Amino acid sequence: YRPLSDSEQIKFLKKIRLYIQQQKYNEAVSLCKTLINLALEGLSYYHTYDRLFLGISITMGFVGWMTYVVLVIIKTHTNLTRTVPTNNKKSTVLFYSFAFAGIIIVFFLLIQTCPWTYYIYCLLPVPVWYAVVTEIPVIQDLATNVLSLHIGQCIGFLLVCILGIEILVFSFFYRSALSVGLVVFAGWPVITQLWVQAKTRALIWALLCVLLALFPLMPVVGREPNIPLVIAAGLLTLLISCFSLACLWRSEKKYRSNEDLRVYFYQMLSIALSTYVVSSTHDSLKNKLGLPILNQIISWMTLVSSPLLLLLSSTFLFQRLFSILLSLMSIYLLLSTGYEALFPLMLFGLMFVWINMEQEALQHYGLSLKPKLAVFNFAYAMDITQFRQLHLDDVRRSFFFVFFIVTAFFGTGNIASINSFDPASVYCFLTVFSPFLMGGLLVLKVVIPFVLVSCAFEAVQVTTQLSSKSLFLIVLVISDIMALHFFFLVRDYGSWLDIGTSISHYVLVMSLTIFMMLMNGLAQLLTTQRLELSGRIKHHS
Repeated sequence: YRPLSDSEQIKFLKKIRLYIQQQKYNEAVSLCKTLINLALEGLSYYHTYDRLFLGISITMGFVGWMTYVVLVIIKTHTNLTRTVPTNNKKSTVLFYSFAFAGIIIVFFLLIQTCPWTYYIYCLLPVPVWYAVVTEIPVIQDLATNVLSLHIGQCIGFLLVCILGIEILVFSFFYRSALSVGLVVFAGWPVITQLWVQAKTRALIWALLCVLLALFPLMPVVGREPNIPLVIAAGLLTLLISCFSLACLWRSEKKYRSNEDLRVYFYQMLSIALSTYVVSSTHDSLKNKLGLPILNQIISWMTLVSSPLLLLLSSTFLFQRLFSILLSLMSIYLLLSTGYEALFPLMLFGLMFVWINMEQEALQHYGLSLKPKLAVFNFAYAMDITQFRQLHLDDVRRSFFFVFFIVTAFFGTGNIASINSFDPASVYCFLTVFSPFLMGGLLVLKVVIPFVLVSCAFEAVQVTTQLSSKSLFLIVLVISDIMALHFFFLVRDYGSWLDIGTSISHYVLVMSLTIFMMLMNGLAQLLTTQRLELSGRIKHHS
């Protein structure tokens, strides 16, 4: 560190001593302060000495990995490339070139006696970029296809992608960014001319997008309970349930059975009980009478029975999704204290319309004939679905999924800060402090909106004839671009809150892909599996 080399240190100390001898104390103090600042800058210099070098290595690894995933998508899930015979001689030269680069990196790190973690950061890009370079024919085919397109279309597509990802990144700092994104989503049918063939659905889509956009603008769920809103959410769910049940009753008998109607009736009863329990529990606690034992028993019974009732319902698409909503809403109501009780209802309404809009989009682009969703059965989706190749519009589908997952995450602000968790949310289950049990119930509350989005995405995926692998590879690229953003936003200065938040954002986005894969597995279980009771006739589509 040149400003504090040995000679510079001696000069500083000589000057300070001279000023003290000459009784120029102010000058001596000023010079001491300068020396202190230089010492702190020197510490920072040595602490971050390898930052640029390691940052470049990690960035190269990220970019290489994302490029490889994009090439895999293009090669295996699109018709943009042609099969080219591999040149063994070129492959051997490439292999030895990258092996030589790896040896040089190891030698360079050995000379510097670097920690073992440096070897991981620096060597990981080598095999990743080797995998990218071996796909040169795919890159050439891609370049040919891109150059054949109109330059304005390419630039427009890139700008839309960049803007979409930036909105997602901003939403981690400002929840209102989600509202901006949802308002833009409201205009999607108009921009793509979808509204021409589905005016009613486009209007409902726009309305629900605007209604959902209000939630990120509201304050984080606070300490003051608003039970009338929870009761209103329960009554609204019952109203929607009655309407849906009436539609189901009027449908053809081969698509429903008395057992199915009985299951929906029990689920509606569960919603009514949850609404009553929330109201009476908070009234009892307000009057300092404690948690009524009957309410506690009903709450725990609802928590256990709701998933079982869900698995007893029909696997026809809308019937199973309706059952998922009722089962999860009965639990969510018990864990709500305010406006957040309305959030899953609005979110699921939008997801329901999204499934229908995707069918319109599929027909609009002429990718497939429009299937009749009312008779679509999750249980036989894997047997009847012939997976199609990816289309550019499928990138938008994957982005919608990531956006809705982030909206489910920050929609009511429940995860924005640890301070926003309200213990009053679990009062229907227990009032005695039990950190693990309370934590588990709060995590369940957080997960419920994710499950609703994942089940809707599962429906979109199977009805648009796409394999989960192809869509999740696109999701992987989107989440990795976000992770690279947050990698550069990690801070090691400022308050502990700022440092912790920057690190947690990075870890959160890095974990997003794994989390979404788990949610996808759970969604497949909830949509396709059905418990068969003895004596029940199994209905096939």
